[in-house]
Amino acid sequence: MKTARNIAIIQGSIREGRLNDTITAWTRKQLEAQGFTVSVVDPADPQLLPIQTGDTDAVAHLQTLLAPADGYVVVTPEFNHSAPGQLKTLIDSIKAEWKAKPVGFVSYGGISGGLRAVEALRPVFAELHAMTLRDSVSFAMPWGKFDEQGQITDPQMRDGAEAAMAVFGDRLRWWVDALVAARAMEPYDKAAA
Repeated sequence: MKTARNIAIIQGSIREGRLNDTITAWTRKQLEAQGFTVSVVDPADPQLLPIQTGDTDAVAHLQTLLAPADGYVVVTPEFNHSAPGQLKTLIDSIKAEWKAKPVGFVSYGGISGGLRAVEALRPVFAELHAMTLRDSVSFAMPWGKFDEQGQITDPQMRDGAEAAMAVFGDRLRWWVDALVAARAMEPYDKAAA
């Protein structure tokens, strides 16, 4: 069975001047080069920002953006040893869209490269019945290491990130294919089917 492999990248920051846009652009380019069809969900989008206050129209819009995806990649910074609050609110605002789908992480931050944010999100997605990828891509101290086009300027960082993304993409593809096939054979949530 051939799958579409539609991936929704979910941005993790709404801060003005965020590095998230640059790292998301890099991630998108890498995933597209690996054959994925990619869309980007930006929590700072005026149609999605009201999710932060529980707006039902914004939640419905998020559902329409995420439902067609075969898997997700969260691009998140680390704030105070965890994921940003607005990202957690966005994740918590829906349930059915996450079920039996893979979620991967690209993170960034200080010396930990955002890995503590990723570890904070893993149990959240487990509770939502999503499958998180063990492999991730992280950027430690990435400020000033990307050019205006979103290319990594530090050769060592570039080589490491591209190698990590190659493994990440292979794992993501495997989980997308496996879970699309499994959902086609039998609904994951039989009570909702």
